[in-house]
Amino acid sequence: MKAVSGSQVDNPRLGIMLIVVSSVSFALMNAVVKLISGRLGPIEIGFFRQVFSLFPVLSVVVHQGGLPVLRTRRPFGHLFRGMIGNSAMIIFFLSVAKLPLADANALSFASPLFVTALSMPLLGEAVGRHRWSAVGVGFVGVLIMTNPSGNWFGGGSGIGAGMGVLAAFMSALMTITIRQLNKTEAPVTIVFYFATIGTLFFGAMLAFFWVAPNFWEWVGLIAVGMIGGLSQLLMTYAYRHAPASTLAPFGYVSILWSTLLGFLIWNQLPDARVLAGSVIVILSGLYIIYRETRKRAQVIAQPLSNAN
Repeated sequence: MKAVSGSQVDNPRLGIMLIVVSSVSFALMNAVVKLISGRLGPIEIGFFRQVFSLFPVLSVVVHQGGLPVLRTRRPFGHLFRGMIGNSAMIIFFLSVAKLPLADANALSFASPLFVTALSMPLLGEAVGRHRWSAVGVGFVGVLIMTNPSGNWFGGGSGIGAGMGVLAAFMSALMTITIRQLNKTEAPVTIVFYFATIGTLFFGAMLAFFWVAPNFWEWVGLIAVGMIGGLSQLLMTYAYRHAPASTLAPFGYVSILWSTLLGFLIWNQLPDARVLAGSVIVILSGLYIIYRETRKRAQVIAQPLSNAN
């Protein structure tokens, strides 16, 4: 896979293809996680997810020139991203284990709302009333999906919903960190350190949570790692070929894949509450992206008009 500079966003068709394949792959990975979560805990699954994800990542490293690709000027940025991102992974796996697959996936759509809400205090970005309104409406959709009156931490699906929202919040922190890392780091460098830090992070705890996998669980663990590593690379490169405003609608279709897999494997379908909340959250996210894109276009156009 050819290295792409951070400013190259001139191949939207390739970007769309990559994000669609990535979305399908992530949905498949989450289905496998749910299948093997009966006996294996999230720490063990997370460890092997990161260990086996290094195989596709290292193949890209070799293709792009070897060890020099992994040089970094942001070691502490990678460390923070790795700790936050791997913690979010564990929490999301807990959500996947306790909720229907489509429900857990739908809750992850809250992450862009948190990104917008956190952009002002963490990045100093101005967030206008239109985007704040969209964030507020989006969180109404989250409340509809999670049904907090059913007690988030009361057991079963309540815990799964609470974990899903927490995972979305932590994923937003990770996304903001990646925005900063992308200014100086190559995509494969970011993914490599994420996987390596996760391997060490989960490995330090593995002895306390170890359950000997059977044959099919080993197959599942290998699949989770390989698919997860490949999916993350595809997603990272997708955003190097096309802007978020182009890719976002195709990323949201992952709910379709999760719904299909949930029905085929567990005979589960999202109920009307989850569907309604998902629509609200997705529309809010798309509106936020529209406003951000419009604002960037105005900023670019202003110097050109002044020059004229």
